[in-house]
Amino acid sequence: MLAIARNSSIRFLGLLTIAAMILPTACAQARQPNIVFILADDMGFGDVQALNGDSRIPTPHIDSLARDGMTFTDAHTPSSVCTPTRYGTLTGRYCWRTRLKRGVLGGYSAPLIDADRRTVATMLAANGYVTGAVGKWHLGMNMTSRQGNTVDDRWDGDGGVDFRKPIADGPTTRGFGYYFGVSASLDMAPYVWIENDHFASLPTKQFPGQSFPAFARKGPQADDLRFSEALDDLVEKARDFIRANAQGERPFFLYLPLTGPHKPVAPHERFVGATELGPYGDFVVNVDNAVGRVLSVIDIAGISDETLVFFTSDNGSYMYRLDQADARDHVDDPAQQAFRADRHRSNGPFRGTKADIWEAGHHVPFFARWHGQIAAGSRCDATICLTDLFATAADLVGAKVADDEAEDSFSIAPLLRGKEMQPPRAPVIHHSAGGMFAIREGQWKLVAGNGSGGRQSPKGKPFARPYHLYDLTADLGETTNLIDKHADVAKHLEAKLEAIRTGGRSR
Repeated sequence: MLAIARNSSIRFLGLLTIAAMILPTACAQARQPNIVFILADDMGFGDVQALNGDSRIPTPHIDSLARDGMTFTDAHTPSSVCTPTRYGTLTGRYCWRTRLKRGVLGGYSAPLIDADRRTVATMLAANGYVTGAVGKWHLGMNMTSRQGNTVDDRWDGDGGVDFRKPIADGPTTRGFGYYFGVSASLDMAPYVWIENDHFASLPTKQFPGQSFPAFARKGPQADDLRFSEALDDLVEKARDFIRANAQGERPFFLYLPLTGPHKPVAPHERFVGATELGPYGDFVVNVDNAVGRVLSVIDIAGISDETLVFFTSDNGSYMYRLDQADARDHVDDPAQQAFRADRHRSNGPFRGTKADIWEAGHHVPFFARWHGQIAAGSRCDATICLTDLFATAADLVGAKVADDEAEDSFSIAPLLRGKEMQPPRAPVIHHSAGGMFAIREGQWKLVAGNGSGGRQSPKGKPFARPYHLYDLTADLGETTNLIDKHADVAKHLEAKLEAIRTGGRSR
């Protein structure tokens, strides 16, 4: 009996030892993933070498995401300009459902996201996440006026802000526990860093404004905000956030909207001359370096197995084609639009540029990396939209999405695991800077208007006929309008577009 008891004790202790070895691993696997969402500003599909073999800009760090994770070849922004894309990304709802029907906000604008609307950060915070945002906000803030009245909503100059007073309504009231960045694009005043609910420093001068390629409007500027160093400053804040939360008990969500390669085209001096394409090409290299530094801190912290990293862009590039050492924008110069092998195509094979309803406006790079969960070197050709972040994050953490939120968001979590979305995703709705709509379903894209709706001529008008219908499987460059040949397809898509537009939701 004693021998049996001793053997039983030995077996029990052995089981305890095995359990002690297994339980930490099981707990680590059960922990909800950290999520890092990196959003470049105006980077084109063709700027990334992993997507464009003819790209003349080295992007090794972004390319590493393709090597180590999944490449999405048919990813789209909900708009071809910045503010509406950011709204859709954070809320899971198309921005044209708000008061902003076209264009973007300015640096002094009031909040676009309603105070009672949940963002992906609000949802994740409610599910135990530490949340932070570092970078370009461009969704409006309630700043305090020197005169005690409303701040002057403008894109340049002095908006009458009292920079000593707190910001009443900004990112920290929209789900983010920490924020550091700028109120809007880096070419829009005020040029003052913001941390949480206050300005991090005071402006000391009036920036006079300057022209392309380092284009920026006039307005108040602080000494510690220098255009060429802005990406470095943001990356260091992002790295600090990741380090501070890497070993914490709670998972973290970091939203990292970078300020480049949007104008002002101002690469740091260590990247000047990195390409033969002038300031724009060098600036893309600068952005790629920023991505690499974020990835490195994740890897060094030993959390790459528990961190899902997304990288994408808020819309296509504003560059049409670049000549050697020429960073001008040639979209309005027909003589420059003919194909030439010595030009870099920032938007790859797509027609148009940023702001357009054409593919170049909204068809963007999109990569996902999650070591051990997403197959390295994998590829997904499904049509997705940046509005899908909300539902995806909710799916990953097991949170319920209410009927009155994320109305246009669909979980791509099955795609990350190499499976299909069931049921299939609803058609994606595209929207241009000028308010032009398009709908995408399968191979077909219907443009509900007679032009680009943006920058490329003819700009046309929304809902003015003739509409455009393209088979993107056979004609990715949108060269042949099939509206007359496939009138039945066009009629079907037009009805779906109207149903989604007027129905208040597509989910």
